[in-house]
Amino acid sequence: MQASFTVNGTPRQIDVPEDMPLLWILREELGLTGTKYGCGVAQCGACTVHLNGEAVRSCQVRASDLEGAEVTTIEGIGTPDNPHPVQAAWIETQVAQCGYCQSGQIMQAIALLQEFPVPTDQEINDAMSGNLCRCASYPRIRTAIHLATSRMGGR
Repeated sequence: MQASFTVNGTPRQIDVPEDMPLLWILREELGLTGTKYGCGVAQCGACTVHLNGEAVRSCQVRASDLEGAEVTTIEGIGTPDNPHPVQAAWIETQVAQCGYCQSGQIMQAIALLQEFPVPTDQEINDAMSGNLCRCASYPRIRTAIHLATSRMGGR
């Protein structure tokens, strides 16, 4: 099937099987490897991206769902010279240990802050609960989200 959609502000057209997951389209077809494969069943959050402004697990979104969609990946939210405030907070608070889950964590955190510009600890815990970190850096993730909140005009 052919699908036309936008990835990180760039129009794309692909010809892939209709059941191909967005995760593999991003990684294998478009070369955007920042989105990670974790479990393949939407239980870990490593593959989180934004689809039409909502955080989704890209392993569960199919090519047939992409026509006209807008996808944002970790590669589309900031640069090394100009990181997104959440990325900058992640770096400053040294959230990452192994780092494997961090692109999904960051994408989920950005979606959280779009919905709750000044989240409570409970709102952070609830929103981030589907993103697993085997290194258990959850306290630093919460600290980084609060730091990003203050830099984005919150508290």
